[in-house]
Amino acid sequence: MPMRTIGAGRERAMKEFPAVKSETAMAAPRVAVILPCYNEAGAIVQTVQDFRRALPAAAIYVFDNNSTDGSRELAAGAGAIVRRVGQQGKGHVVRRMFADVDADIYIMADGDATYEAAAAPQMIAAMLEDNLDMVVGCRRDEVEAAYRRGHRFGNWALTSLLKQLFGRSFTDILSGYRVFSRRFVKSFPVLSAGFEIETEISVHALELAMPVSEVMTTYGARPEGSVSKLSTYRDGWRILRTIITLYRIERPILFFGVIAAFFAALGLGLAAPLIVTYIHTGLVPRFPTAILVTGLMILATLSGMCGLILDTVVRGRREVRRLAYLSFPAPSDFACRD
Repeated sequence: MPMRTIGAGRERAMKEFPAVKSETAMAAPRVAVILPCYNEAGAIVQTVQDFRRALPAAAIYVFDNNSTDGSRELAAGAGAIVRRVGQQGKGHVVRRMFADVDADIYIMADGDATYEAAAAPQMIAAMLEDNLDMVVGCRRDEVEAAYRRGHRFGNWALTSLLKQLFGRSFTDILSGYRVFSRRFVKSFPVLSAGFEIETEISVHALELAMPVSEVMTTYGARPEGSVSKLSTYRDGWRILRTIITLYRIERPILFFGVIAAFFAALGLGLAAPLIVTYIHTGLVPRFPTAILVTGLMILATLSGMCGLILDTVVRGRREVRRLAYLSFPAPSDFACRD
């Protein structure tokens, strides 16, 4: 998928930001910046201010996830619209953000001031120019401390695995900096609870073959007093488990086909000596092995049938999701407003 770079500055990006023409009015899309926040007192004010400078006309929402350090009050004081989410976890926050905020274009970032807010206008311009449904801000770290080696390796490993499972992938599937169209947000059934939400978002876009793109953006270190909530091993395992689960759901015929092939190969391997003995003697002396082989072949058959049945179910569900996605206008098809 195409990769864009930020280089011309905010002024040029704003000039490229297209408005929508009509016979009676010139209407610009409604833009909302949505920021998950959990104990980001050291960074949330800077994050809100950076996005306010980059997008003066945008509505900036901070969805606080049970912060105990005064983040909610600081965000409100900086001019953000603050909402509270009681269920702990980034996935729960994203579900509420997508459900509660009404806009034409959504910019999602973290509340830790690590993402380049100045890149947002050009990411929006890229979306409207090519009528995309998602633009991912791929992280280019300016300092080594901004992007830990463990997270870098995990991102590479998960990105490679996703490409193997679904045929294509993103450069940075774990980036939390994304621009979405309305039809993406309002047709996306958020199921994740934690940091695996970015993986689910990426898989959803790939599965429905949505038009997407990537933009290289600067990724900086957290400000003083801001601490990462991401656990390299725990959240890495959760993301890996999410990919496997989504693969089982989205590619059941292959998932269960592998299981069926394993049982069948094991059964045939155990059956080979029995068949040779039967051919030479006409006897089956090892009945327990014969019973085990029969059980393995039954399991192989059941697994294969499950894959075939579920593949039909998934196809129907995918068609429903596609119709729900198409029920919303494309990013460039905004209605005229007074």
